Amino acid sequence: MQRVALIDYGSGNLRSAEKALVRVAEGRSEIVVTDDPDEVARADRVVLPGVGAFAACMAALEARPGVIEAMTDAVSRRGAPFLGICVGMQLLATRGLEFGETAGLDWIAGDVRKLDPADPAIKVPHMGWNTLIDVADHALFAPMRGGEAVYFTHSFAIFPKDSADVSAYVEHGGRFPAAVARGNVAGVQFHPEKSQKPGLALLQRFLEWRP
Repeated sequence: MQRVALIDYGSGNLRSAEKALVRVAEGRSEIVVTDDPDEVARADRVVLPGVGAFAACMAALEARPGVIEAMTDAVSRRGAPFLGICVGMQLLATRGLEFGETAGLDWIAGDVRKLDPADPAIKVPHMGWNTLIDVADHALFAPMRGGEAVYFTHSFAIFPKDSADVSAYVEHGGRFPAAVARGNVAGVQFHPEKSQKPGLALLQRFLEWRP
């Protein structure tokens, strides 16, 4: 049975992500909530949740000794599939520009910047249900071309340097990335654990993904 490491660094959406993953795993995958670097390093798949500010989440992750190194070993050396959720996706960037500049994991080159709608009537944070657009032909995201809405709650977004790293966009006072992917690394700005059927289907595909 494959083991999925759900990284525990104090993220507020940890338990909801765990429940959703356990539900779709249906006993075929073991979901392990952990901050043990040895457990992370040998995991078959890795999921990084996240809510809140980029700098605070990065600091909390760095405060878990050896976890970033273990994630890097699993993902970069062994090729374990990785999924970042919300701020867990943003941490893939080179840097976050929230409350100053904070270095990210730099797995996908780019910056995390605040949303800046052209229309001042458009509210930030972007909160609620919205539909993905310009969805790439990617194993994780292509089935979401049907127009099902997913749930967002955020004020910042990742903007990769290479547009080829963007797998889907969303519109909220302007178009910005809603999903990214590079090799065995993927991330979503929305919350699949809160997105009902489309979100659960995405998590199911992640558990079966062979990048």
